Amino acid sequence: MQQRTLKTRANLVEAARAIVLDVGYEGLRTEEVVKRASVAKGTFFAHFADKDALLELLIGEALLECLDQMAERPAPVTVPEVVEHLMPLIGLMTQSRFVFDVIVRHSGAAVVESLGPIAQSFDLQYAVFAKWFDPEGDHPFRRDVPPELLAEGIQAFAIQAMALMFCAINSVTSVEDRLTVYLNAWLLPSK
Repeated sequence: MQQRTLKTRANLVEAARAIVLDVGYEGLRTEEVVKRASVAKGTFFAHFADKDALLELLIGEALLECLDQMAERPAPVTVPEVVEHLMPLIGLMTQSRFVFDVIVRHSGAAVVESLGPIAQSFDLQYAVFAKWFDPEGDHPFRRDVPPELLAEGIQAFAIQAMALMFCAINSVTSVEDRLTVYLNAWLLPSK
């Protein structure tokens, strides 16, 4: 029975991935997922609490894959390189307001037992970013605060820059330009 349950869940996820490739995350509909997976609607809800839970899984997997790729790259040694390293992740997170909203909604969990893939990706972001700031490394970045705090600042400034991108009043400045200003102020030691 467990093998069949796992296969059914995998079938639902695969059907959802195919739909996302065709119409994007915004176009994902529960009815279409069950139709493509050839299962009853009740079967979907036996595996996922709602469509949002499936979206969290799909978007979370994409975030984790992007972070794995970022972790394989050499550490950036200038602010423009930091911004360039962040752009694939930012591009994924800002592909639409819908995706950004799902990510923000699922970025934290009230209890550890409910940590989903999006919340896990935020934890992984800290780890990936902190490695860029090895106190013994050859880089121009601040050394008066721990690498983990620098990483947390990068994440906070990136979220702020992305959120402002979706704000009509503040959308004139690109994410890259806004992030460059923020990170120059945050990462470089004052003279």
